[in-house]
Amino acid sequence: MLSRPAKFLVALALAFCAVSGGSQMMPNPYGPPVSVDTAKKAAAAALDQARKNNWKMAVAVVDPNGDLVYYEKMDNTQLGSAQVSIGKARSAARFKRPTKAFQDGLAAGGAGLRILGLEGAVPLEGGIPIVLDGKVVGAIGVSGDTSENDGVCAQAGAKSVMEPPK
Repeated sequence: MLSRPAKFLVALALAFCAVSGGSQMMPNPYGPPVSVDTAKKAAAAALDQARKNNWKMAVAVVDPNGDLVYYEKMDNTQLGSAQVSIGKARSAARFKRPTKAFQDGLAAGGAGLRILGLEGAVPLEGGIPIVLDGKVVGAIGVSGDTSENDGVCAQAGAKSVMEPPK
């Protein structure tokens, strides 16, 4: 019979497997924090995508710790999106994966419901890690429309600053 601490560790390991779809965590190590210039470039690309579609968005870029590096909100964006965008960015940076992974895991039910026990895991699409030189240097989070549309803008922002895979 497992002790209480052992049961906790097993449950935690299973939760991480559920979040990652049974695969290992993103292998990229953490790197130095994203620069303000890079953060602004990512935010600008995300907001350009939002403007093209007439979506009102808030965008946040954080460092690997989840600390805010840059934030911008379009006029008339719903007020709740301010904190949601920051939460999505933090979640993507700290867990080294897009927040859509949490959304999909939760939607699958079963073991995926354990995601609800992961403090800081935001199960809404729109948070993407920013990887430079093979290292997670931060993340972008976007909120203001549907999760899918938030994800489109976050992808545009991340893509604008990340080099293509080698």
